[in-house]
Amino acid sequence: MQNKNITKVSIIGGSGFLAAELLRHLLVRNDVELLRVSSKDHIGKKIGEVHRSFYGLSDLVFEDIPPRECVAGADLVFLAMPHVITAKVAMELFDTDVRIIDLSGDFRLRELDDYLRVYAPEHPCPDRLGTFTYGMPELYADEIKNARYVANPGCFATCIATSVLPLAKGGALNNQALRLVALTGSSGSGVHPQAGNHHTLRTNNIKAYKVFDHQHTPEIVQTLNSAGADKVSLDFVPVSAPLARGMMSIAQFDLDSSDSEADIREQYRRYFADFPLITVLPADMTPEVVAVKNSLRIEIGLTVKQDAASGRKTLCAIAVLDNLVKGGAGQAMQNFNLMTGRDNAYGLLQPAMWP
Repeated sequence: MQNKNITKVSIIGGSGFLAAELLRHLLVRNDVELLRVSSKDHIGKKIGEVHRSFYGLSDLVFEDIPPRECVAGADLVFLAMPHVITAKVAMELFDTDVRIIDLSGDFRLRELDDYLRVYAPEHPCPDRLGTFTYGMPELYADEIKNARYVANPGCFATCIATSVLPLAKGGALNNQALRLVALTGSSGSGVHPQAGNHHTLRTNNIKAYKVFDHQHTPEIVQTLNSAGADKVSLDFVPVSAPLARGMMSIAQFDLDSSDSEADIREQYRRYFADFPLITVLPADMTPEVVAVKNSLRIEIGLTVKQDAASGRKTLCAIAVLDNLVKGGAGQAMQNFNLMTGRDNAYGLLQPAMWP
């Protein structure tokens, strides 16, 4: 007899880094039956021959099969492909019963103009924008529980938005211009070699790219608006860092003169009280990527400075995460938990690897 607590899962787009991270979590779950992993690459190979950390752990092979065949009998499917391709695949699944968690950027944005500006000159199914629940548990946990389709957030959007969510809700970001710098590891550029993740160009090098023009910018603004921020704007500079995994965001903006650092830290602790994977550090500690790498944890550090001459206060909110885990497939697993009746952190509380 089939265990009713088992969720049957398939993955479409199984050869990339995000799919590997999904598999790392799914293969050890006793409440999951992994049915199929489809891909256009490595057809017929076992998943452990490609994602080497799974060698000998599974007999599943990569299959090049139609989307509807891949999800046959599945309760939920993870879509782990590039934008545009994902939307075209999703269109073949909307008339099935399968629930979808999409890890691409195709359904994160509500406005078509935003999508056309930052992702592609056209959207394969623009009528579906706004129909996916945005998969940020710290903002939409109740909606995710009953969602049929979930759009997993981007890595920069997760790191930056999480670092200021409590202040967005409290109104402190209204009419604010956030000054943002965020550094990311090379795995964010994907599994296929290109200039952004080429070892010889990435190692011992730091460079800014897409200055004021990163595709996650409208997603961050949309998220902060949803959290309660009114008329917030971003000056966002992304930076390529010589790391395989990891991300750090540094946000600075002006504060009301009555706000104290202790009050703000307490506000953060209250907001994230139900999210054990997020740690608000004490005043004498600052976030470090190595403290969260390979885990779903986020560390947030807060510092307030008051200018001696003008009296103006500035807040610096720093957050770190693993871009493939909390910034990608691990957050998808949090959404999977909520969609299948679990707590968002179920099975995901493992600490990071130090150092």
